[in-house]
Amino acid sequence: MIKPLNKVIIVTGASRGIGREMALLLAENNAEVVVNFASSEKEAKETVDLIKSKNGNAIAVKADVSKKDEVAMLFDETIHQFGRVDVLVNNAGVMDMKELSESSEDDFDKVYNIHAKGVYHTMKEAYSKLSDGGNIINVSSSTVKMMLPGYSLYSSSKAAVEQMTRVFSKEVGRNISVNAIAPGPVDTELFTKGKSEEFIDKLKSMSAFNRIGEPSDIANVILFLASDESKWISGQILPVNGAIV
Repeated sequence: MIKPLNKVIIVTGASRGIGREMALLLAENNAEVVVNFASSEKEAKETVDLIKSKNGNAIAVKADVSKKDEVAMLFDETIHQFGRVDVLVNNAGVMDMKELSESSEDDFDKVYNIHAKGVYHTMKEAYSKLSDGGNIINVSSSTVKMMLPGYSLYSSSKAAVEQMTRVFSKEVGRNISVNAIAPGPVDTELFTKGKSEEFIDKLKSMSAFNRIGEPSDIANVILFLASDESKWISGQILPVNGAIV
């Protein structure tokens, strides 16, 4: 059984989808949550209101994780409001499916700026501002191993996240654990938008449970990795995909 967290947690990209589910579950387990967003202000405020309606404590902070100064502000505002940062959950992401031959340099920059550069900026800030004994949890993707057409930029940027996770776990020190999860397909607007029922059914058939994931499947693993019970795990990539790969 996971004990009450009693931690201050930043969740990037927490205004909707998986990020919202993470923020809600962490708050339910006695975390004070910073709901980070880049553009979805209305949804971020709704997430905060949902947390507060259940007697939780949360604030919304706008920051683009691809921009160094905004990431510094995100950490500083969290420390100003709550006194510290104990856990960082790097969930912010974009999905733009295109085959490599059809993609542009702007497409490359968009995906890598959020995924790779975003994780670089937040972990670098966490190096000096995360509490001793804290936890960093990055979100990768099972597409890193799946070789799906149309996912070259997405999956390669997530592969960069995985390698930064492994190496940084041995660099950061101060008893801070650094891990990543690699979700499979999850039933969110970000994932299902633009995909055919045939494609989604194919992915369901690849799972041992004949379904794609729900946001709660991912949030439950984040809760464990944010807890003290997970402290002996570090430098690892945890697949959370129902045996799809």
